Amino acid sequence: MSIAQLINDKVVEALAPAHLDVINESSNHNVPANSETHFKLVVVSEAFAGLSLIQRHRTLNKLLADQLAGPIHALSLHTHTTSEWLDKGESVPDSPPCLGGGAS
Repeated sequence: MSIAQLINDKVVEALAPAHLDVINESSNHNVPANSETHFKLVVVSEAFAGLSLIQRHRTLNKLLADQLAGPIHALSLHTHTTSEWLDKGESVPDSPPCLGGGAS
């Protein structure tokens, strides 16, 4: 099973998201082809209602602790309730370009 699919399955099971994007951004970095090391998650779930941003991120970090200890090098989190997601126009900012990794 791919890391992206594992992330998807864990988030769906734990948070029943109304919207979920698991975006593998590894190709934007200086890593081997087909790597699964850099991800952006967009999670829209009512499970986040009443939680601060740090509490939402801690929830996902705990849920994905095994992956963060191993294959995942970077994880960008965008966490919203449904109403917040609608207020944001159902979008998140683009990720910035990679500045490291020894690329020349």
